Amino acid sequence: MMRIGSRTLACAALALLCLLQALAVLRTPPAWLPAAIEVSLPPAAETVLGRTELAAPQAGQRHLRLRRDAAGAWFAASADGVQGLRFERGALRIRSGAVALRAGQQFQLGAVRYRVDAAGSSAVAFSDGLHAWRYDGATVRRDGVALGACPGAAPGARLLGLWNRWAPGALTVERALRFGGSLSCGTQVGNADAPAGSAQLSIEDGVPLLIAAASLERVPLLVIDAGLPRDLALAEQPLAGLTALTVGRTRMLASLDQGVLRLQPTQRVGLSARPSIQLPEGVRWHWQQRDAWAWPASLSWWVCGAVAAGLLAALLARRTRHRKDLPACVRLGACAALAIAGLGLLLAQRAGGAPGVMPSLLLAWAALWTAMAARRTGAVMLLGVLLLAAGLLLQLELGIGAPDTSWLRHFQKTAAVSTLGLGLVGLVALLKGAKPPGQAGVETLLLLLAGAALAALLLQVGWGNETGVFDLQPVEFAKLALTVLSAHCVALGLGKGETRGGALLRWLRLASPALLFILLLAVALVQVDDYSPLILLLVWGAAMLLAWSCAARKAGPAFAVLALAGSCLLALSVLRGAAPVDVAQWSFYGERFGVWLDPAAHPHTGQQLLLGAQAIADGGWFGADGLFGLQALGGAALEAVAIPAVQDDFAPSFLLQRHGLTTALLLWALQALFLGALLHAAWRAWQAGSTARDYRQTWLGRFRSFVLCGGAAFVFGHFLLSWGTNLAFFPIMGQPMSFLSAGGSHLLFFIFPLLAFGAAGAPSIEENPSCRSTSNTKP
Repeated sequence: MMRIGSRTLACAALALLCLLQALAVLRTPPAWLPAAIEVSLPPAAETVLGRTELAAPQAGQRHLRLRRDAAGAWFAASADGVQGLRFERGALRIRSGAVALRAGQQFQLGAVRYRVDAAGSSAVAFSDGLHAWRYDGATVRRDGVALGACPGAAPGARLLGLWNRWAPGALTVERALRFGGSLSCGTQVGNADAPAGSAQLSIEDGVPLLIAAASLERVPLLVIDAGLPRDLALAEQPLAGLTALTVGRTRMLASLDQGVLRLQPTQRVGLSARPSIQLPEGVRWHWQQRDAWAWPASLSWWVCGAVAAGLLAALLARRTRHRKDLPACVRLGACAALAIAGLGLLLAQRAGGAPGVMPSLLLAWAALWTAMAARRTGAVMLLGVLLLAAGLLLQLELGIGAPDTSWLRHFQKTAAVSTLGLGLVGLVALLKGAKPPGQAGVETLLLLLAGAALAALLLQVGWGNETGVFDLQPVEFAKLALTVLSAHCVALGLGKGETRGGALLRWLRLASPALLFILLLAVALVQVDDYSPLILLLVWGAAMLLAWSCAARKAGPAFAVLALAGSCLLALSVLRGAAPVDVAQWSFYGERFGVWLDPAAHPHTGQQLLLGAQAIADGGWFGADGLFGLQALGGAALEAVAIPAVQDDFAPSFLLQRHGLTTALLLWALQALFLGALLHAAWRAWQAGSTARDYRQTWLGRFRSFVLCGGAAFVFGHFLLSWGTNLAFFPIMGQPMSFLSAGGSHLLFFIFPLLAFGAAGAPSIEENPSCRSTSNTKP
């Protein structure tokens, strides 16, 4: 009866969340945007357009200068050099304010004139009259000597500089050369007449590019052409053959038809409440209304493929042990169809053809209810589905309340990832009742998983940045690999039975988690400008040590973990009372601690914290509207979108502003229940393994137990850092809140595998009888 009551309550909560999502869409007021923008210019004329005329929210008031010469040819340039442009001609992409260097060319920044002595695909040599410089894409040498690290450089930057200095060229990590500042260090060439970053030199696709800075405080970068200097940031580009143009962050398809330039905005387009706007002479808009039911033609093929795959999966399931269970076959077919449909949504969004709100929402609803309707769904899955639905509601409100089209992509991505992930988790039901895998096979899979995670992290270090590589976050996949590998090693270490394998395999069992841990630390130091990944790993390590001490019945490590937690709380309270001026001088995290202690003294870097605090204060206990956000459903969210990273790190601030602290308390309770469900599932797995008479069953129970403990530790770390950042308990840390923030790699590579472990692991342990003839009977 308790299980039936819990499921009924969960279904009622999911129905309420789906109803709120539907009401948000229905109450959204009409919004209009330009389907096409036509610009007409007579020969020998020019015009300047900005964010209003181009429906480009991130553009400047006077951003794009268009000109036609006497022969009728079109040219475009940045109007003031403060913000740049990007031009596309088929596969060729060109940015404004950039020029390919060649030997003999000269350029000037401030009073210093540089001469290019040699320019090739792998290195550039130039001189300034005092020193000879050489840049190879990773390291800068002055008079043949590599520059040392800059004062105050982070440990990761120092390590990266040493690596680039001694590593072979093929293994170095690319770093752009910057001009400006008072010192020559790292990859910076000093220039007393210009601030740091006033110009940049990089090697892209074997071409050395000199790039002028686009900022309010820029110093003109002059390129000497035919003996005459010209400001590189204001240099014109011909529009002949142009296929696309990016202004600010708004990308527009472009075409020329005699005296008319036609622009079709496709990304980050400003919205209007009415189809009317005052435009200058020669500029004309063709309006279209935002369509919640928009359906790209490419998705029809994906839906057909998904339906066919679902039918095939259901028919194949009828030929397995599920042949007598028709509902189970139907669910498996539905999960296969949902997984393929979710993949199609992701790829369509990646190609710039995302569907409207309703198709994404309907598919997400289908995935949520399919997961909820599965028989013997555990508490982990039930609570995870509710948290996913809450995150979808928040991202939907943020998307439809924003003043431009770009914010909906966060909801669309979350919906697509949820559809794909829940479909794949549902397919794990095929493993229920199957024979448990052998230890050797599992170890081979784990080693392959570790290798893939290590390779992905190396890709991020070499070709990515702190946001990931190829629009993915390898760190999330590495966290999963670290969790399962550590669980396997701990499960083996707690067992007294024989462990098969030679010396090499035993070494790999111990070394793989250590290598992943070290590489994760390296990525955190090199790629990320804050130390939140280190804190996240510290929370995970402490939790795993606590779990091991409880399993091994050793009180010492448990007391050490509790003492560490108490010390961290004491240090945080002492730090909170420190003087901001003194703290800001620290080499470790000093600037962020200073912003955290006194955000009002940092109007730019403290903006995120100040705006988040204001949003929380506006929400109060019952939301900004006083009705838990019900009256604001489908309404504007202009104050929220002004908060930097509100869709990720500061999503809780929007929740508190829109729905109030009372709703946040309910979310905290749901999150606590989810963590408790993970730990309860881990305890049941441990008990099942402890009572098994089969060594393989014992190892499998311990393995699943520690996987769930490690996963719960990481999720708890995300909850802790995200709430602590938004409520100003901690300095700003770039960690999303699991389930609530915009979905992506964190959901796909970590949360859904964790849900799969929680949903499918227990039956495979508890329902299969042990086999004495093929196992060691010792635990």
